[in-house]
Amino acid sequence: MKWSALSPVRRRFAAVTGAVIVAAAGVVVGLAVTGGGDSDSAVSQDVLGPIVLVPGYGGSTTGLDSLAASLRTSGRTVEVFDLPDGGTGDLRVQARALGVKVRAVLAATGDQSVDLVGYSAGGVVARVWLRDDGGVPSTRRLVMLGSPQHGTQLAALGGLVPGACPTACQQLAAGSDLLDGLNAGDETPPGLTYVSVYTTHDDVVVPPQSAELTGALNVAVQSVCAASTVDHTQLPTDPDVQRIVADELQAGPPRRLGPSDCSRVSS
Repeated sequence: MKWSALSPVRRRFAAVTGAVIVAAAGVVVGLAVTGGGDSDSAVSQDVLGPIVLVPGYGGSTTGLDSLAASLRTSGRTVEVFDLPDGGTGDLRVQARALGVKVRAVLAATGDQSVDLVGYSAGGVVARVWLRDDGGVPSTRRLVMLGSPQHGTQLAALGGLVPGACPTACQQLAAGSDLLDGLNAGDETPPGLTYVSVYTTHDDVVVPPQSAELTGALNVAVQSVCAASTVDHTQLPTDPDVQRIVADELQAGPPRRLGPSDCSRVSS
């Protein structure tokens, strides 16, 4: 039908519809060019900065001091974070303190991003910082060691004894408000890469598969070294685990290790 044959009302409708279609096309083209902005904010996986180790529940750094010494042999700067409140207080408070630590480390080194290694509850603390406190742009990789990402039955049992399960313990029980919120939607927000290393012999994180995250590279120690009997407390000091962690902190994307790699990581 010719334009001149349309009534004035239909002409206005056609003009408005055409304008909407053109505007929508411009938005689609703009999104295709910018990629929604996600790619611009992603940290390069090829540029290595300092490593910050985050202790688990109770805040002991003994095991992580051993892991830190091992990782320093590669020449990288490695810092062990001291948890506030003896490592038993609110994990959200710990996450904010971790942000202060990361900013101080980056200011001292002049680097743009860190690698985080979170042992046990430390992996949960790191995720809270990334998700809720703006830590993603400052982080290249998060490696978690035996972290109860979906809770542990031990925390639930501790809650049955009055006074035996402080705030952090309560937050590590399956179904806690903190974990439910943390795992709602995308468990691994984009902008960095995630690796979760755990042992099938874990006697603290029960079940051990609680450590697995959708979107992460999930590595059972026994999938690399089948004969390993490492338990939860031994994870930071076990030589095989230390080499797996070092391997997963190299430049480039995380590495999918398997049985053929056991002799290499154990050498």
